[in-house]
Amino acid sequence: MSGDPKPDIRQRTKEELLNWFRSQNEKPFRANQAYEWLWQKGVRSFRSMTNLNVSLRDRLEASYTFHTLEPGPFAESKDGTLKIIFRSADEKAVEGVLIPSQGRTTACISSQAGCPLGCTFCATGKLGFTRNLTAGEIFDQVVILNQLSVEKHETPLSNIVYMGMGEPLLNYASVIGSLDRLTAPDGLGMSPQRITLSSVGIPGMIRQLADDGVKVHFALSLHAATNEKRDKIIPVNRKYPLEMITEALKYYHKTTGRRITIEYIMLGGFNDTERDASDLARFCKSFPVKVNLIEYNPGGSELFERSSENRIKQFADALGKKNMVVNIRKSRGKDIDAACGQLALKAQGPVSKS
Repeated sequence: MSGDPKPDIRQRTKEELLNWFRSQNEKPFRANQAYEWLWQKGVRSFRSMTNLNVSLRDRLEASYTFHTLEPGPFAESKDGTLKIIFRSADEKAVEGVLIPSQGRTTACISSQAGCPLGCTFCATGKLGFTRNLTAGEIFDQVVILNQLSVEKHETPLSNIVYMGMGEPLLNYASVIGSLDRLTAPDGLGMSPQRITLSSVGIPGMIRQLADDGVKVHFALSLHAATNEKRDKIIPVNRKYPLEMITEALKYYHKTTGRRITIEYIMLGGFNDTERDASDLARFCKSFPVKVNLIEYNPGGSELFERSSENRIKQFADALGKKNMVVNIRKSRGKDIDAACGQLALKAQGPVSKS
């Protein structure tokens, strides 16, 4: 992609497109029409811009590329969870998940092809890192998963979570660009309150989120509340230990006034003891939080196993006694390798297609 001499049209601003249309002796409203096709209707080809004449579409195609993600194989779980492989123009595999629940649907989307962080419980870590996704490629995932939501559940997407492949805060510009197109009136017009960005914790970029006034919800993928344990499962914690993350989260809360969500995967025999609950409660003292305890999907790694239901309940009760807001999230799509990265690992082999 980097060697393509033509720019990607979705990496051009509205003003830059307007200038191009002027250079073609076209009226300004044509630029607005093209922009609407790109970001409100979510088309993925110049041919689809049907209210532009054929000559104009040909000239657009001669001047710009249109790098999109295209839907590939998908697997559908007995519980309705659908996991899909997207293919990029340069043949990279990226995952997305559509999760139905009580009349609502959530899209879990990726920000990178692979991931550079190598968390030991996550299948994506085995893939390594290929490249950052563009804002347009992130946007495509939402458009395609929304179409699937309407087709399969007769409802548009209710929520979006940046919790798929990759670390969103290491692809900050593209993630923020995609959020702008998803929420802007001349984009999809979604409410930022329906979007959550999840990160393992990059302190400088957490502060940047606050300074930039990004209005989506922020979730910290914590999974262990001491440096000793977190170092073992999240290698980047050695670079950004919990003390640095705590200071960044305090700054985030002070600047934005928003509550932080703590994501905590329950790993049997590793982070699910009463002592671990006390450590978690201590970590959360510095800012208001909501804690999501997540049932582990063992397909993410052979190194860990799922905590028992009884252990998870005891852990939640221990936090509840400390007046903490706690939710237990059941693992979805267990029968289709729905842990992040698993389907991409199998992308070269057969995938059950519905």
